[in-house]
Amino acid sequence: MITTVFFKRHFVSTLLAAVSACVGAQEAYPSRPIKLIVPYTPGQGADSAARLVATRLSERIKQPILIENRPGASGNIGAEAAAKAPADGYTLLVGSNATHAANAALYASLRFDPIKDFVPIAYIGAVPMALIAAPNFAASSIRELIQMAKAQPDGVSVAIPSSTARVVLEMLSKSSGANFKDIPYKGSSAAITDVLGGHVQLSIDTAMAATPQINAGKMKALGVTSSTRTSVLPTVPSFAESGLPGFSLVAWNVWFAPRGTPPDIVAKLNAEIGRVLADADTIAKMRALGYEPGGTEDPQKVVMFVNAETKKWGELIRAAGIKAE
Repeated sequence: MITTVFFKRHFVSTLLAAVSACVGAQEAYPSRPIKLIVPYTPGQGADSAARLVATRLSERIKQPILIENRPGASGNIGAEAAAKAPADGYTLLVGSNATHAANAALYASLRFDPIKDFVPIAYIGAVPMALIAAPNFAASSIRELIQMAKAQPDGVSVAIPSSTARVVLEMLSKSSGANFKDIPYKGSSAAITDVLGGHVQLSIDTAMAATPQINAGKMKALGVTSSTRTSVLPTVPSFAESGLPGFSLVAWNVWFAPRGTPPDIVAKLNAEIGRVLADADTIAKMRALGYEPGGTEDPQKVVMFVNAETKKWGELIRAAGIKAE
């Protein structure tokens, strides 16, 4: 009888210890390196920002964060890989306005669902776009440009080096009622060259890409697309303060995890990334990359942001009939 009681007590003690160990193991996240998929090439803005945040986050959580670049199809290749990864917190994705807002409307079909296959973790930051022209361009503000464009039946020509720039132009045209003629380009360099050469009147590019030309006096900025002025070009007014109230359309990055990732892991990563992005040195380095840092939003607010952006970008793209090339 005593022996039986002893074994029962031993069994219960062993079981409780095992349960405690399991709970402890769950609380120990992360206990091994984390893979961060960046769906763009090394050296691009999203990649540079991801490496900065990952380095600082790694220091806080005491685990390596390994960057895996998976470029192609405007981010779709990397996003698909992340969507199919185990939902255990050890594979994350650097998502963007392309992968999680625009591509669903740009492409006839995707091999992943930007909303259903992911859970947002943290809003990393935004990259405002700038409307730029040669210094001798007649208009020096958005208001002057709109008046000029409305007076020209064929519209003002605008170099478009990216799908983001094309959507910005669509929103500008829709909100102002002015006439613009988009001229597609394969990249910023060729677009800026043709603006400087007088072959096209304007270009839309990231504020960071435009800054060196503006600082050198080779270009001027008429406005930026963020809701307020950006620290990258602090003297340039936003479209919203230039007669287009409510105008806000920026490139952005949000870190995602595969759907089904435990909420406590999402909350932990959100909190730690928030602390990283609140650091003064990180803020300065993010702004040097052209970003207005985020990081203060809780996961549910990030969900609301992504859903709203998906709707906004989708409506603009479908209205303009834009398709991926």
